[in-house]
Amino acid sequence: MNQRARLRSSAVTAALALAAASLVSAGAAEANPRDHRTPRPCPTLKVSEGWYGDNKARVDALVAEHCRDGGGKPVAVFDWDNTVIKNDVGDATFHWLLRNDRVRPPRNGDWSTTSRHLTPEAATALGEACPGGVRVLPTATDTRCADELLSVYASGATTAGKTAFAGHDRRRTEPQYAWLAQLLRGWTTRQVESFAAAARAENLAAPQGATQRVGTAQVTGWVRYYPQQRDLIRTLRDAGFDVWIVSASPEPVVDVWAKGVGVAPSHAIGIRNTTDRGGRLTAHLKGCGTVRDGEDTMITYIDGKRCWINQEIFGVRGPAAERVQPASRRQVFAAGDSDTDVSFLRDATGLRLVLNRNKNELMCRAYENGDGRWIVNPMFIEPKQRKATPYPCASTGYTAGDGTAEPVRRSDGSVIPDQQDRVF
Repeated sequence: MNQRARLRSSAVTAALALAAASLVSAGAAEANPRDHRTPRPCPTLKVSEGWYGDNKARVDALVAEHCRDGGGKPVAVFDWDNTVIKNDVGDATFHWLLRNDRVRPPRNGDWSTTSRHLTPEAATALGEACPGGVRVLPTATDTRCADELLSVYASGATTAGKTAFAGHDRRRTEPQYAWLAQLLRGWTTRQVESFAAAARAENLAAPQGATQRVGTAQVTGWVRYYPQQRDLIRTLRDAGFDVWIVSASPEPVVDVWAKGVGVAPSHAIGIRNTTDRGGRLTAHLKGCGTVRDGEDTMITYIDGKRCWINQEIFGVRGPAAERVQPASRRQVFAAGDSDTDVSFLRDATGLRLVLNRNKNELMCRAYENGDGRWIVNPMFIEPKQRKATPYPCASTGYTAGDGTAEPVRRSDGSVIPDQQDRVF
């Protein structure tokens, strides 16, 4: 055998020996489980203060049940205002806009262009109170204009007491909430985010209980994140859940605040404006389900929240997005505080956390707890006192699309009896 052949033979022999050694090593590792890495334990909630009864234990049990689910990420959906934080980031932003002259007048001074649901009486009142021919309304100093805007937004009525909005489906939209997004017309998303960031900084820095002057009114001037909800969101994410925020505040505003709990803008859904060719927000809104962009008749509100969750999280398009989906295409966990959240809470298949703000339909369903998946907790900051009278579930607890007060019904059509307030 020549020198080259001997070298080739030696190399082959060495390679075979190395392969054999690797197989033996792998087999030994399989035979000895201690050589494998120990799986990371499922996370649990770290903050105990503020949880009522066995609520914390039930949340931990749900997390353990779905922890790093090999079949795909389970979905958790949170409302934002008064669910993840105390007070309302939409209100905080609106107050900042008025105090800093950041509301643009409507085109040609016609306030009816700001909302298809604004009544003629409200449009007239706003036109009389606020100047035309200006780039931005001087609401920091013009108290008459600021007062009219604040009254229409906050109470749904003019300063003279005239109804400000009409003609809307009360299960799909709330024109007062939508109006804030519509009043952002003319600004870019980045500019709105800067406004929201400034309002956020002020409201977090203000002491708890602080107020601020807007026009001639004193309004809430502080916001706080709930430590318990920050902890819960962190725990769910560490356990492999896909965590989303769905809010009836403008989406650029929610995006800014959601970062404070580790939720990226891609996982925050709010009221979405359409944009013009220059990228500026218009006074029209994006639609969902059967509602086209610019029709302005459905936002992330009651049944509208269900539609937006189905569309944006689960990829359901068209009319089907407005309907309850099969269990495999629904959130496992949901959290909310108001009747605006009742539809997406009912859709949750695992657990539904309700912060008690004495909202009739929501508390009727939560306290009746027909399938055992509802848990009620007092608000983590400044909880409500016990409601002295029962929730009117059997008579007027439900608001129909046309505004009619009706009994709260189960899925089978039967009426839920009145419920006492038990968690406060």
